[in-house]
Amino acid sequence: MTDVLNPTAPARTPPRSTGRPVGSCRGALLVLETMWTWYRRNWKATVFSSVGLPVLYLLAMGLGFGSQVHSGVPGGISYLVYIAPALLPAGAIQTAVGECTFPVLPGFAWSKMYFGVSATPITPGQLLFGELLWVGSRLVVSGAAYLLVALAVGAVTGPGILLSLVFGVCAGLALGAPVIALAASVDSDGRAFNAVFRFVVLPMSLFAGTFFPITQLPAWIRPVAWITPMWHGTELARGAEFGTLGIGPALVHLGCLALVFTVGVLLARWRFRVRLTS
Repeated sequence: MTDVLNPTAPARTPPRSTGRPVGSCRGALLVLETMWTWYRRNWKATVFSSVGLPVLYLLAMGLGFGSQVHSGVPGGISYLVYIAPALLPAGAIQTAVGECTFPVLPGFAWSKMYFGVSATPITPGQLLFGELLWVGSRLVVSGAAYLLVALAVGAVTGPGILLSLVFGVCAGLALGAPVIALAASVDSDGRAFNAVFRFVVLPMSLFAGTFFPITQLPAWIRPVAWITPMWHGTELARGAEFGTLGIGPALVHLGCLALVFTVGVLLARWRFRVRLTS
């Protein structure tokens, strides 16, 4: 950039990291601490989206609509119990996508906070992993709050639901990683995120096995459900809760989630580095 007060001065380069970089783990934890400092003052604004929506789905579909479902539920259980573990990955994915879109975009496009962070010893990669740690922490807390409500209304059948929470967090992070890569590539007002919610998150919530088995879908559309992180998370969470999850299927589902997460992290790390160092 040319100095407007002295046009003959040489162009100035963007701010770069100063000093010796901190350790990878410590750098990510410093970013996590920053996010927590903000959140403990503003947590009320996120309660409904991260906890209230899954609880409303549980009460409306499980107790409301579910009271009219008297047959056809696999295993002969109540519909409330059937959807309770599946709402963990569904809610986690909705929360993760929400945290990886509009909260991330200002750091690049509006407030440019990430450029200030990149002028410290924290690297773009540490910044990314700190953000992902924050998203994972949010998913654990909101999922635990949901479980307390599910337990209160009798939707929990055993301790396997705790493992369902873990699988829900895995599903949320799996989709959150490529979404944060998208957020690191957007320069506009974030209209691209509307397409993510409308054409990715919403269809997954309705047709990836959360509310009914995908075997009830037409055969030609089932492969689309199979490639979604929500279906893999739902199968893991429901199998853990009901004790029907085999080791082989569990490894396949976890492998698919790990693949999506790894590709997303590699893309996001590349985009963070390009945006913050070029």
